[in-house]
Amino acid sequence: MNILYDEAIDGALDKVDVADLFAELRRSLPDLQILHSEEDRRPYECDALSAYRTLPMLVLLPERVEQVEAILRICHARRVPVVPRGAGTGLSGGALPLEQGVLLVMARFNRILEVDPQGRFARVQPGVRNLAISQAAAPYELYYAPDPSSQIACSIGGNVAENAGGVHCLKYGLTVHNVLKVEILTIEGERLTLGSDALDSPGFDQLAMFKGSEGMLGIVTEITVKLLPKPRVARVLMASFDSVDSAGRAVADIIGEGIIPGGLEMMDKLAIQAAEDFIHAGYPVEAEAILLCELDGVELDVAEDIERVRAVLNKAGATAVSLARDEAERVRFWAGRKNAFPAVGRMSPDYYCMDGTIPRKHLPRVLRGTAELSERYGLRVANVFHAGDGNMHPLILFDANQPGELERAEELGGKILELCVEVGGTITGEHGVGREKINQMCVQFNADELTFFHAVKAAFDAEGLLNPGKNIPTLRRCAENGAMRVHQGQMPFPELERF
Repeated sequence: MNILYDEAIDGALDKVDVADLFAELRRSLPDLQILHSEEDRRPYECDALSAYRTLPMLVLLPERVEQVEAILRICHARRVPVVPRGAGTGLSGGALPLEQGVLLVMARFNRILEVDPQGRFARVQPGVRNLAISQAAAPYELYYAPDPSSQIACSIGGNVAENAGGVHCLKYGLTVHNVLKVEILTIEGERLTLGSDALDSPGFDQLAMFKGSEGMLGIVTEITVKLLPKPRVARVLMASFDSVDSAGRAVADIIGEGIIPGGLEMMDKLAIQAAEDFIHAGYPVEAEAILLCELDGVELDVAEDIERVRAVLNKAGATAVSLARDEAERVRFWAGRKNAFPAVGRMSPDYYCMDGTIPRKHLPRVLRGTAELSERYGLRVANVFHAGDGNMHPLILFDANQPGELERAEELGGKILELCVEVGGTITGEHGVGREKINQMCVQFNADELTFFHAVKAAFDAEGLLNPGKNIPTLRRCAENGAMRVHQGQMPFPELERF
């Protein structure tokens, strides 16, 4: 697997005269902070996918929209690639820099511009932390629903770029369902507004297309998010199972009963043991799997739903079902789940967090398949699921200091993603494609689809300067990796020699 940018198959980049570019930026923007020494650039060489690192040519830290506008115009005129970065918590290499490109860090755009309790929205800059929005809205009994595990640190601009979700996305949606409007700058420095203050806007829905575009279409400068009233009551049930199959079936059974929980999460034994050792959340370490099911709303409805869910869980084979006694225990149950990633990190020198989505009915099959792949590659896998919407996060444990283990982990992760596609799922749910899954994009999509994606990209960025090499693979990459998808038996360009 080739994660780092490869000009031979990702497209050639123009060579940049760094000194000349630095001089022009300094001349045009004397108050712009530019990091140019190797020591200063080193902290920005990767995002949270830290196994892959590239030292950026320059790191730019603007504080005003006018500075970003000028930067983009200069880079466009000089054909300099621009890689946007938020808080650097992304897990797919979406903010991985380029040696021949500038890293545009939007972290200093961290102001909450407006909270409107009547309109139930907030206007924020892209560097605002996810959790800070809910904290600002709390005096009005409102909150922002998407809650990724990294919400104490991740920025809302990065959430828009990756279409982030979280444990409560089953009922309340991902970023795409909770952002009303974005202000962006194109690579030419042109200001555009996508979406509106209303619930809908005329014309093509470019806003939905932009969410999850990973900085390839424009740079976000302002975001209007939807705020929701805090539920009157929120209660959490924890169910233990003696097999992951039973837990997987229970997920489908709950949804099949017409119950939409606020959150429905699954963890297997390895993840349970890691989280309990780290957080002491009160998890049953002897269980093969647990489900956390949160029900929220008005008290009477919640009480009724608790009994309905309890009956479903017992019928599905739960060995124990417990209800959080109070708010402190509810928070503790969720703390164990939200800290599953760092908890697993304490069990192994390294781990690789994957992200795929599958139809709920295939949870047991995919878990069995993952177990078989884990045994074949000789690497342990801890499974954490946003089970309600089929979004799985296998955590592959390995030791990068052992020769060949990183490569085995990469290959195992790719096979798990291909298994997701095989059962009718996708290669990502909320982490994005970035560079991590660039090869698996060739498995999920055929040549015509990829060509269309590139056409959309070209409509916003004809010269391919915004975050090049991310999200959409070139057809050459797909061909050279032997992963070109054949759709309905029709091989594209059958007369061409295959690599």
